[in-house]
Amino acid sequence: MLRRGLYLVTPDGLETSVLVAALAAVLPSRPALVQYRNKLADASLRREQALRLLEICRAADVPLIINDNLPLALEIDADGVHLGRDDGDPAAARKVLGPERILGVSCYGEWPRAVAGAAAGVDYLAFGAMYPSSTKPAAPRASLDMLTRARREFGLPVVAIGGITLDNAGELIDTGADQLAVISDVFSAPDPAARAAAYARLFD
Repeated sequence: MLRRGLYLVTPDGLETSVLVAALAAVLPSRPALVQYRNKLADASLRREQALRLLEICRAADVPLIINDNLPLALEIDADGVHLGRDDGDPAAARKVLGPERILGVSCYGEWPRAVAGAAAGVDYLAFGAMYPSSTKPAAPRASLDMLTRARREFGLPVVAIGGITLDNAGELIDTGADQLAVISDVFSAPDPAARAAAYARLFD
């Protein structure tokens, strides 16, 4: 069973040394998950960065999953993969990953995707954007009641994503979110380590 807590997603476009240092600074707060996401890098750089992040996540006992790239997750023996709308069939991914690795899917605000994901044997369902997001400003919104309904109907961990800040995090947890997926509000904070620790306290 996945832990409740902060679900950290790495920011795009950082040099490897900067990315590693940024993640290392926030790992002491023990996020529930870390997702490596880099839409701007080529395949070689993604592999290099993913391996470096996997090393420090393993040392911190924090699972690292790979965004949108099942072959890379398998190649480096990451802890799992997160699949969006165009990243392959979750049921097929579950067969390849086996039962031990983590599989999560983006449901956006689309209930049929949650139904399909649960049937495919995913480990969590991610909904969002919950609020306007600087990372994906055009992303469609998901309703808060989807979080409550998903927990009630599927019994799976529910992840909220999109525009999350410390100011609105409590509302999401109260509504049913088990994990809060955050990029900017942690990594762009004046003190990312302190911000990550503040998120962790919300789940105490």
